[in-house]
Formats: sequence, structure tokens, C-alpha cells
Amino acid sequence: MPLITLPGVYAPQDDTALLAETLRREPLEPGARVLDIGTGTGALALAAARRGGEVTAVDISRRAVLAARINARLAGLPVRVVRGNLLAPVAGRSYELLLTNPPYVPAPAAVLPRRGSARAWDAGNDGRLLLDRICRDAPGLLAPGGVLLMVHSALSGTEPTLRMLRAAGLAAVVVEHRYVPFGPVLRSRQSWLHSQGLMAPDDEKEELVVIRAERSA
Repeated sequence: MPLITLPGVYAPQDDTALLAETLRREPLEPGARVLDIGTGTGALALAAARRGGEVTAVDISRRAVLAARINARLAGLPVRVVRGNLLAPVAGRSYELLLTNPPYVPAPAAVLPRRGSARAWDAGNDGRLLLDRICRDAPGLLAPGGVLLMVHSALSGTEPTLRMLRAAGLAAVVVEHRYVPFGPVLRSRQSWLHSQGLMAPDDEKEELVVIRAERSA
């Protein structure tokens, strides 16, 4: 079923598809508690709900929350969608599975945009303003044996993500990766990204990675 995408809400793209493919291979018990962090249209939340998960989805964007609620209703799936900043709305809870496709694109602006479409992808000079927060705070929400599945660009640094998650006591590895052609945002920033040492001048593709991090049982 096509998803409703409101203006300013991140439309599912290659990164969404890659994480959804990884999710299909992840064991998920019926009724398992699932949290989708930065849900956008709710694509990943719906995929987990179709697997029988008890799904909560969070996004800071009012339009994203509305879009995800509409899509869940149209799909007839019981996804709870709440508005809030990353993990704040679910503090103190625990989940068997965390999913996240957060903003991760390196940007000339050092701070997160407060409005506009760029809020769905820009994440500071190194692309890690939200990745680092998730790596720091998400492990505390995992139930014993719980798993975090995260997708982001290698431009934002795969090793820092693995290092932070391992430091938090999780067994973290790259389980999937894919090279995809640059989209409009990266094409418009090629000169800047090259000047920052994040890509070669003749690069035409971006590497996406899915990281799986598991808490010991």
C-alpha cells in the first residue's frame, strides 16, 4: 500500500528499504515490544506491526506524527504514534527491538535545523548530532536480549557508531550495506563534502550501512 507522505516528512528511500529488508530477517516474537525512533511516514513501524510486534513510533515532527497515524489507520495496524524528541517520550520503558533511520547527512550548518524539509536529514557538520545521542541513550531502553537496528550513511562514520554501542555493552556489527547513487542533497554538497574530507571528488555513490547491536540476555 502506498504511504501518505506530507510536505516536510521524509519519504521512504533506499535507506528505509535496506532497514526494512534487515528487519524481515530479524527474529521477532508475536507481541514483542518495538520502538521506531524518528518514524517519518511510519514505514518501518508498519513493517514491524505486520510481523506481530507491539509497536510504538516516535517523531519530533507534527506532520510526521500525523502521517504515521494516517498510514497506520489506512493499513489497519495498531501502531501507537507519539510526538517527542528522540527517546524522551518513552523514558523508563524497555523494548525487545529498536528501529531507527535518523537524520544523518553531514551539513554545513553545525546545528540541527528547527524547521523545513532539511530537518528530516541534516545532522550537523559530521552527520552525528542525532546518531551519537541514539548510541548513548538507546542501549538503556533495550530489554535483555533486545536488539537495535540502525541504518545510516558511512559518510557519518561507521566506526564511531560501532565504538559507542560496544562501549555501552552491546554486541554491535554491520549486518548489511549497499551503495546507492547520490540523491539531490548529496549532489548539491559534493564540493563541501570533499572539502571536509568526507568523499573523493569523483565519488558518485554513497554507502549505506545497517548496524545490529544486541544486549546480552
